[in-house]
Amino acid sequence: MSFVIRVIVTGIAIWLTSLFMSSHFEIVGSDSVGGQIVIVLAVALIYSLVNAIIKPIVQVISIPLYILTLGLFTLVVNALMLMLTAWITEQTDWGIRIEGGFWWAMLAALIIGVLNFAISAVVAPKSRV
Repeated sequence: MSFVIRVIVTGIAIWLTSLFMSSHFEIVGSDSVGGQIVIVLAVALIYSLVNAIIKPIVQVISIPLYILTLGLFTLVVNALMLMLTAWITEQTDWGIRIEGGFWWAMLAALIIGVLNFAISAVVAPKSRV
């Protein structure tokens, strides 16, 4: 799947998560629909870049924790990447805001991950040859 499609799929997942968790995970910066679409795509781009650049480094450093928790530490790393994305976008007037701390970020990251998987399966199914 190309990077552009992955960013769009991530943007859809972030937007749906903001609808599901409207009191703890919100998109800020614009009241118009067009402005929110641009903000969601920008946040999805930043989130994809954070996952592509920083997440592998964190995964290598935390290999012992992955082994000890049998892979459940992935949820913690995903929540931290989402919190990092929220922190980066909070430095501007637009982006995402996570209210309630780490546990809500973990739930949002879990929802984004499941939605990303489901939307990716529909958009770009693997061909069986």
